[in-house]
Amino acid sequence: MRILYGVVGEGMGHATRSRVVLEHLTKHHDVHIVVSGRARDYLAKRFENVHNIWGFTIQYEGNSVKKWQTVLQNLKGAVGGWPHNVKTYFDLVENFAPDVVISDFESFSYLFGRNHFVPVISVDNMQIINRCTHDPALLAGHEEQFQLTKSIVKSKVPGSFHYLITTFFYPPVRKDRTTLAPSILRPEILAAKSEPGEHLLVYQTMTSNTALIDELKKSGRECRIYGYKRDLTADLREGNLLFRPFSEAGFIDDLRTAKGVVGGGGYTLMSEAVYLRKPMLSVPIGGQFEQVMNALYLQQLGYGRYATALDGAVLGEFLERVPDCEKALQGYSQDGNVKLLETLDALLVEAQKRKGTWDQVTNQ
Repeated sequence: MRILYGVVGEGMGHATRSRVVLEHLTKHHDVHIVVSGRARDYLAKRFENVHNIWGFTIQYEGNSVKKWQTVLQNLKGAVGGWPHNVKTYFDLVENFAPDVVISDFESFSYLFGRNHFVPVISVDNMQIINRCTHDPALLAGHEEQFQLTKSIVKSKVPGSFHYLITTFFYPPVRKDRTTLAPSILRPEILAAKSEPGEHLLVYQTMTSNTALIDELKKSGRECRIYGYKRDLTADLREGNLLFRPFSEAGFIDDLRTAKGVVGGGGYTLMSEAVYLRKPMLSVPIGGQFEQVMNALYLQQLGYGRYATALDGAVLGEFLERVPDCEKALQGYSQDGNVKLLETLDALLVEAQKRKGTWDQVTNQ
């Protein structure tokens, strides 16, 4: 089967999760990948037929999205990016005729599928915002953000053949052609053995978020920090803070032995912490409601704590709740990636039968 697989390039979470699915698909199918940003380099090292496209980016300041700067940056990028995407589009039309499109929240592959009446299967965690029912009590105080984000998510890949949503929380599904499946986990995470420890694993990629670093320093607790000092080639200690260069093996080892995790509201790290049963203090990026929703469900399930900002009181409260979170996490389990991959294989067979006839006009 010929498959066009699109991966959104903003952030690395989509790329690391898509890697797992692509490793499965490329064993049996002819797969071409379209991807933008840093995710392109990550996937190009692991797979053939990786096509670079231009995609939207987000600008940050502190722990919030810089909306106006984001708009300007993307307008500037589009001037050179769209002509390149058009060329990639026609190259794919001429040289590769996919039977099915899979989109990880990526628009280029979706539009290709729609224009050629090729069924599109959506595989990501974002569609849970639109295709499930969420308790109003959970969303209290966030209603405006929720409705705005829901409308954006709904418009991303409307009318797809099926929506396969990865998640560690399970609200009621409200739309047809929707399946919830356990989180996509890297094989390195599946192989990791969770052990007790005393340090905090901190993941922070926004170098402008100095307030977080100041609060961690005040805590006096051992904190192993990844992402904040991007140019490091060796460990750098500043009192109780240990800044570490990126190392997949080192990061996973620090995660599996951590007392708890401090990070944003990104789905990848959160899902890995839940799987390894590590309590998490989530401080979502301002202006990204998807991260807020992840954190709200994390807190509702008792797996961690949601906070709008980090200070000594918030960190202290989280550490006091760690034993309760550990108890709640004992009830979580999943059979690796088996359910998701089996479901996807079945959907591919069904979708291939509909190639050329699938009407994707509907927005349902």
